[in-house]
Amino acid sequence: MSLRIQLWLIFLAPVLLVAGLVAFGLTIPIPHLGREYVVRVALPEAGSPVDLPEILGPEDRSRPLVVIDAGHGGKDPGASGAGYREKDVVLGLAKALRDELLRQGGVRVALTRDDDTFLVLEERPEIARRMSADLFISIHADSAGEISAVNGASIYTLSSEASSEAAARFAERENNADAVNGVQLAGKSDEISTILVELSQRRVQETSAEFARLITREGQGTLRFHPQSRRSAALAVLRAPDVPAVLYESGFVTNPADAERLTSAEGKRDFAEAMARAVRIFFARQSSSS
Repeated sequence: MSLRIQLWLIFLAPVLLVAGLVAFGLTIPIPHLGREYVVRVALPEAGSPVDLPEILGPEDRSRPLVVIDAGHGGKDPGASGAGYREKDVVLGLAKALRDELLRQGGVRVALTRDDDTFLVLEERPEIARRMSADLFISIHADSAGEISAVNGASIYTLSSEASSEAAARFAERENNADAVNGVQLAGKSDEISTILVELSQRRVQETSAEFARLITREGQGTLRFHPQSRRSAALAVLRAPDVPAVLYESGFVTNPADAERLTSAEGKRDFAEAMARAVRIFFARQSSSS
């Protein structure tokens, strides 16, 4: 190491040390003429939850709440193709569904985002949980790369294997701090908490699957479905153990016909009307069975 570099390190080391301490919000005693000065830097709390969106519709809190999640957003455009970006396509669909549900009345609605905002993936189902949502619908659009002929919508629910893994992780994180479907986890052992969460998640899976079936039924003849329209996967947005949830892959932005249909006024109306029918039938069934 040259002498010049050694001299630079001698002069820069204290500056870098002070900068590091300030960055981590630590106090720095600075002795000067018999006094001690302290530099304090306010830092945001780690893991602070995002603000909850506005709930639209009836003020009656007994009315069911649907949280609609437009995938991606902000710095994350999602899939792209044929001149379309997923984040824009799905936001248009989410707003169309919100407006249709509000037009019909009787259901409360909230959007995880109503503009080009970026949300961390794990924040999306957590928003639904914190709002005590009765249904969570995450809307996405797919990409088939260079294979532009692939088209049609698919509906995802959480797979059984992913459900068990998610239940164990959720119980570990929420033990002694939360409740699931009204069952308190506080004071329970890790094993019991995991079992309780897993049982809850299985019930939610069955309910989610019922809603997925309703979407395909109500969309027949109106919506264009992929030949394999019902799927299950280990998707992060579906892992809330106490909120029925589906991920709706609306179509392929890499298919010009799909993309044009999903962004047209007629296509958004068809989607919103079919999905709104499925939502209403779903809640009617839940009400009659409770």
